[in-house]
Amino acid sequence: MRYTAKQIADLLNAHIEGDGGMDISSVCTDSRTLGHPQGAMFVAIAGRNHNGHRFVNELYSRGVRCFMVEHTFAPNGPMPSATMLMVDSPLDALQQLAAEHRRTFAYPVIGITGSNGKTVVKEWLGQLLSGTHRVVRSPRSYNSQLGVPLAVLQMGPEFDLGIFEAGISQPGEMGRLARIIRPDMGILTNIGQPHQEHFDSLTHKTEEKLQLFASCKVLIYCADTSTVAQAIAHSPMLQHVAHMAWGAPSSGAQVELLQAHQHGTSTHISAQYQGQPIELDIPFADQASVENAMHCLCAMLYLGVSSTTIAQQMARLTPVAMRLELKNGVNGSAIINDSYNSDLGSLRIALDFMAQQPQPRRVLILSDIEQSGLAPEELYAEVAHLAAQRGVSKVIGIGPCISAHSHLFGMLKEFYPTTDELLKHLNRKQLHRTAVLIKGSRAFAFERITAALELKAHRTTLEVNLNAMAHNLNHYRSLLRPSVRTMAMVKAFAYGAGSVEVANLMQFQRVNYLGVAFADEGVELREAGITLPIIVMNPSFGTYDLIIEHGLEPEIYNLTGLHEFALALRRTNATLPYPVHIKLDTGMHRMGFAPDSIDALLSALGTHADQIGVASVFSHLAASDAPAHDGFTLQQIDLFRQGCDRMAQHLGHMPIRHILNSSGIERFPDAQLDMVRLGIGLHGISPTNGDKLLPVSTLKTRIIQIKTLQPGQTVGYGRCGRIDRASTIAVVPIGYADGLSRRLGNGAGRMLVNGQLAPTIGNICMDTCMIDITGIGAAENDEVTIFGPPALPVEAVAASMGTIAYELLTSVSRRVNRAYYQE
Repeated sequence: MRYTAKQIADLLNAHIEGDGGMDISSVCTDSRTLGHPQGAMFVAIAGRNHNGHRFVNELYSRGVRCFMVEHTFAPNGPMPSATMLMVDSPLDALQQLAAEHRRTFAYPVIGITGSNGKTVVKEWLGQLLSGTHRVVRSPRSYNSQLGVPLAVLQMGPEFDLGIFEAGISQPGEMGRLARIIRPDMGILTNIGQPHQEHFDSLTHKTEEKLQLFASCKVLIYCADTSTVAQAIAHSPMLQHVAHMAWGAPSSGAQVELLQAHQHGTSTHISAQYQGQPIELDIPFADQASVENAMHCLCAMLYLGVSSTTIAQQMARLTPVAMRLELKNGVNGSAIINDSYNSDLGSLRIALDFMAQQPQPRRVLILSDIEQSGLAPEELYAEVAHLAAQRGVSKVIGIGPCISAHSHLFGMLKEFYPTTDELLKHLNRKQLHRTAVLIKGSRAFAFERITAALELKAHRTTLEVNLNAMAHNLNHYRSLLRPSVRTMAMVKAFAYGAGSVEVANLMQFQRVNYLGVAFADEGVELREAGITLPIIVMNPSFGTYDLIIEHGLEPEIYNLTGLHEFALALRRTNATLPYPVHIKLDTGMHRMGFAPDSIDALLSALGTHADQIGVASVFSHLAASDAPAHDGFTLQQIDLFRQGCDRMAQHLGHMPIRHILNSSGIERFPDAQLDMVRLGIGLHGISPTNGDKLLPVSTLKTRIIQIKTLQPGQTVGYGRCGRIDRASTIAVVPIGYADGLSRRLGNGAGRMLVNGQLAPTIGNICMDTCMIDITGIGAAENDEVTIFGPPALPVEAVAASMGTIAYELLTSVSRRVNRAYYQE
């Protein structure tokens, strides 16, 4: 972007206050990912769960000087050098700005939509056309009402082809995106069930998606799908659009798919276009990849690329990394693996993700960036600028081109011609408490660097989807009144998901409090750089000094604890009054002050009033998820309100009140009070609202050995696994020491192997177990899923054990690897 504030105001017919001559070179919509404030315009978008206007003053203090806000916005304090663009809707205005920006460029734009495959087709076209075009494309899956305008604003004169994807979830959305992208070529990948709940039928959804192509000269689609073909044929707005369809010879498509033959991990495709045969191979063996490749083939044929060049390029296609992977590394480091692609757009996203990590040092390992559309000097100057903005401590560059421009990087740096040379000189001790981003083109084989740096504790891994957890948090937030605070429970190693990583995500998502069970859990979070207020729910005698030292806030549930904590405060120089959280027992009968002991509590609080301040009062519901006990739950809520009123009358103020847990938020909205506590709901588990949540955790391992056994032989300790037919038995490295319950042995449990369920056989051992894979095509090192969507949901596996999802998740041993993913 190269605009002044006044130029933007004129384009949008916005009211402007301040310096209209201010140069604007970038847009920021998320205060948490602000890079460099100079030249940035913050667009304050009010959404369902967040309102950007709340962060205007904070961003002004961080150096941002231009803001796009609603007409009704009034800053909270003086902002003398700010420039304000006042509009009715900042999101609408951002979309309008992107549409105007798009109109300034005459080069062709490809628009892609569909239920699945959008991002893969976009990324593959970027790979296939990078040798003949300078391509600008959507970063990752920027295809929403916010993502599309941000993607289109990347367009610049240095490019000669744009590729953007558009996704919708309900009617009325595609028309807005179509006005922004205005594609010359359209690609409809397919129509499936995602988001179908908002549409009357598949035809209805197809017609909505087709709005993207009203400006197109040509439309690419699969003619074999009758719903799609008929909707296109009968669409009045597409009557002028040429067709470049592909399909079976009987479909009448312009490009005929004659055969797709899988051999090993590849597929040979035989096709025909305008009477000429086309033969090509793609390095993928799944049907979805064949469909994606056919869409790309049609686009390249329409653009005039020769079939020989297409075949050469298709053979070099590489997998599309759809998510960032975060793993524990050696020496307390965090390894962010994004080693399958390398471009400026995805680099920005990956650097933002690294900036969220709590490690104090950040290292970027980066290969040459190929086919960027920029001159090398300009490209690596921008890379250096991005690295400096995001607080990168050190850059390690690999490849001749980035090495030739090492002078552009002002931070600590090392450069090597090849990956082999880096591995020869790699000093893992230097990465103590460092976040390391590994990002490179596939040709550089950076997976070898990841393997050298990651902590190899176990072949079994619990995969944690951070996007799904953020989705679940925002779902619960959508149920709350705007003023209600949120406390995220990260006790018990964050329900097995990893306390530091989950706490860091919650901190990034701006929850108000974290909750742990014991002091050492809170200390671990503080030492990892977590700064949010942390409540210790079960403080034990002898740990109060530790709590005070690390700025933790204890639950107080009896008079003994209150007096002990007051004594501990006298031994320290802590700032007084120190915040505590009072637990009332309203019927759970576990811990807390019963109604008849509140008078004694208030008397003791008066005695220690100079030392102790009551930050919150809370209680715990015994059966919020059980409709049969709703009467008791309402009684608990009423008792809690009465107790809080008595305390407020004595204290002279009302502390923060909280009683609802995850199921309580869903079922008792009138009891939200001042704060709610989220625990199991963050992990996608809910007895009443599970269809609105996303599963977070998947437990996986790999086959380490396969044996063929005959009738009469036995498997495992106690010879409990008896063979009654010729059987193929696989050994997998997970046992009861990893959290796999012995209750899942002897056929009670199932594991997923290559799409089929395999029963356990024999007893579960300490470190391993055996599964019967007879009739399942499998080999050593094949992946095995113990639980995870969609075939083995956590709740179903827990039910087969006769327990609850809490126990299953928290039982996963800490010796099991954790890997964290973010789209």
